[in-house]
Amino acid sequence: MSDEQNPYKLDRTAFQGMTFEEADNYQRDYKTYSAKQRLEIALYLTSIAYNFDIKNPPKMDKTTFSKEKLC
Repeated sequence: MSDEQNPYKLDRTAFQGMTFEEADNYQRDYKTYSAKQRLEIALYLTSIAYNFDIKNPPKMDKTTFSKEKLC
């Protein structure tokens, strides 16, 4: 995935040690983003964490689940 395809870039060199209070104050204000933009960011970060392509996400294994009638 190239940078021009995805406008959200994860800067892995931007880490700095902070106290809890500093980190709380430093948090990005996601309220300024639309709901669609927040979902796109979440999908991008999930794809980075689980190492999958956004355009071809893995399929859910539905054989793990079963359903039973409750009576």
